[in-house]
Formats: sequence, structure tokens, C-alpha cells
Amino acid sequence: MEQIDIKKHLLTHCKDKLALRRAGVQKNLDSVIISLREETKSSAGDKHETGRAMLQLERENAGKQLAEIEKLEAILERISFAVTPGPVHLGSVVKTSKANYFMSIPVGEVYIENEAYYAIGIGSPIGQVLLGKSEGDEIRFRESIFKIRTVY
Repeated sequence: MEQIDIKKHLLTHCKDKLALRRAGVQKNLDSVIISLREETKSSAGDKHETGRAMLQLERENAGKQLAEIEKLEAILERISFAVTPGPVHLGSVVKTSKANYFMSIPVGEVYIENEAYYAIGIGSPIGQVLLGKSEGDEIRFRESIFKIRTVY
């Protein structure tokens, strides 16, 4: 598979994972909103107030999760399909002697033609080490030393 196809596959996978996460959070939020409406109809005193407060907390948490998803979506929108060699940056595919990385958002392991790629955020510990490095550079991360083979 060509480099541009690998990059497209990785980016599409990240977008799909994020869309699934968004759908799950939105479903939860919709459920909480319905429950809040039903709680309003009840008048069971303290029990009513406690249940309503817990639902409000759930709604706030879902809102925070949606805000985080929106940040990740914005990061993905900045990534181009173009193959751009040079120093590692947002959107780079980095092949090393240890593993392959896609500098994007943290969605974990993705397999393309039986080869594993790790979609990671640039703010992650390994992302910070790789950022700005080039082909041929040797990297030290935790107890390992490995070499960057390809960046595109």
C-alpha cells in the first residue's frame, strides 16, 4: 500500500472512532435530558432533589466529553492527506525500528495489511519525544533506544 493510502486509512480510522465516541456520548446525553424532564414531573421531596442533582452531574460530564471530542475533531481537521517528509509533525506517519506511529489523536492501535500503527496525540510522552525528529534520528524513550526509519 502506498504512503498516501496508509495515511488516508489512518485518518479515516481516527475520524470513524471519534464519530462512534460522539454518538455514544450524545446518546447518553439525550437519555439524561429525557430523565431530567421526567424527574421534573415527580414531586417526591428529597429523593427527587438527589436524583435531579445526579442527572445534572451526568449532563455536565457528557457536555465535557462532547467538548473534548470537538477539540479532537478540530485536530483531525488540521491533518492533510498529503505525504510530507521532513521533521515529525501533526499528521506524520512515523516508522521506527520499534513501532509505527500516526501523529494525530489518541485512538490506539490500527492494523493496515497486518502492520500495526499507533494513533497517538502529539502531547503524549512518546509523541513529545518524536515531535521535530527526522529520518535516521535515534530516539531514547524510557528504557528503549530506537531509530526513525521513515517519516511521511
